[in-house]
Amino acid sequence: MRDEPRRFPSTLGGLVYLLVVAASAVGLLVIAFGPWRRGVDLIGAALLVGALMRIALPESNAGMLRVRRSRWTDALMLGGVGTALIVLATVIPNQPG
Repeated sequence: MRDEPRRFPSTLGGLVYLLVVAASAVGLLVIAFGPWRRGVDLIGAALLVGALMRIALPESNAGMLRVRRSRWTDALMLGGVGTALIVLATVIPNQPG
């Protein structure tokens, strides 16, 4: 029998995880070469999408989004950091110069 090569990612959660990482990388590039607030907002939004998908996906399909045993702990951590980034990028005043 021939073993078929494994497809990556093998779950929808793994795909969402890779999309969150890709969006965060784009956000870092925006921070480095463009308006930093927009980049931080992009990273925060990506983490919020990851949190929502962690809640929505069943345990068997969560893939790499599943870090801890509790879905709610994962979602709370992702959502908390994403919200904090967006709030901080919004409330930090512009600096002169």
